[in-house]
Amino acid sequence: MKLYSTNNKNNIVDLQEAVIRAYPKDKGLYMPIEIPELDASFFESIQDFTFEEISYKVAQCLISDYIPEDKLESIIYKAINFPAPVVSLTERIGTLELFHGPSMAFKDFGARFMAELMSYFLRGEDKITTILVATSGDTGGAVAAGFHNVPGIEVIILYPSGKVSPLQEKQLTSWGDNIKAIEVEGVFDDCQAMVKQAFIDDDLNPKYKFSSANSINIARLIPQSFYYFEAYKQVVDRYDNIVFSVPSGNFGNLTAGLLAKRMGLPIHKFLAATNINDTVPQYLNTGTYSAKPSVATISNAMDVGNPSNFDRILKLYENEGSTWNNVKKDIVGYSYDDKTTYMAIKYIYDNHQYIVDPHGAVGYLACKEYLSSNPSEYCIFLETAHPGKFSGVVEEALGVSFDMPEKLASFMSKEKTSIFCSKDYSQFKEILLNM
Repeated sequence: MKLYSTNNKNNIVDLQEAVIRAYPKDKGLYMPIEIPELDASFFESIQDFTFEEISYKVAQCLISDYIPEDKLESIIYKAINFPAPVVSLTERIGTLELFHGPSMAFKDFGARFMAELMSYFLRGEDKITTILVATSGDTGGAVAAGFHNVPGIEVIILYPSGKVSPLQEKQLTSWGDNIKAIEVEGVFDDCQAMVKQAFIDDDLNPKYKFSSANSINIARLIPQSFYYFEAYKQVVDRYDNIVFSVPSGNFGNLTAGLLAKRMGLPIHKFLAATNINDTVPQYLNTGTYSAKPSVATISNAMDVGNPSNFDRILKLYENEGSTWNNVKKDIVGYSYDDKTTYMAIKYIYDNHQYIVDPHGAVGYLACKEYLSSNPSEYCIFLETAHPGKFSGVVEEALGVSFDMPEKLASFMSKEKTSIFCSKDYSQFKEILLNM
């Protein structure tokens, strides 16, 4: 498997380099040179396969013979060992539950796959690999769970102070051992900018062998494509014109869906559902991309004003005439404010007896708006985290309390340990040099 940098098509690397180094010196993002299509026979018999079998077949098609079949199968079966069920709320709306992993967020799929893949690539190496990861909420917790006590790897998580939920913060800061947390006086975009700068800082290279677990790492996107196939399997015998509504922040999840579509999965449309950090919906409406500082909302994992994966999305369409017009054929953008999101959480509970987290509520709103003009289609919104991770917001919206799952509740009694840092890169660099 060969990949190129979005900033230089002549910068070509193999999968191991793209996964371990993650961020090219030219500040691009790695993309596959070729995205192969699965055989039509696979889709004809997809309902006969388990989720693990589907994941293996998709990974094998994309990665080819770069990893021996038995090793790749082992990686898949260790990483993808929890379900992703589609739950129908109405005749035309369903939700894909992606919170059944250890940290109860969709990012468990990417983090666990990446941990297994890195362990395979790093076998026999002496130098510790340091994973730098910026999080707006769920990424850090999933990465911490996936990499805790993995030999040869340490993790440093940057998160914006006061802008993640109390439970999310405990999931970032209470692991100890090879997991460290840095609390940044800023927003997610500040955290992400510092991670990217550290990757290309020559003063840090002698001490650190850096990698990334953000969705800038292609190893995150590959497994996130798996559950689109799994969702399709569950509904294909009942519905045509299947649409996915994707709550979006850094746009890795939607990019993974586009990867699945390029591999042959017959997805009719994607809905880019955001909160008021609506950079991409604005682009889809106007043709102009204008990054802006992120604004804090109750759907904090989507508080991203300059999503990294937007460049990857453009690369998928740039050779097909008007990039903007072609992107719009596949993606429709919607955005919603906090008041509307609160109302949606309450509406879904009252009308469907289902509890969603704020991100899922945004996805649901996009489904409703899209179906008002396309009533014959079936829309699946991604429920990206268990509502218990945002219990304060959800209980305020519902006016009732609900039981917290034990694997979430157990974090609240753990001790927070973090290093405080301004958003000044020089202070972050000094912390790294003295760790």
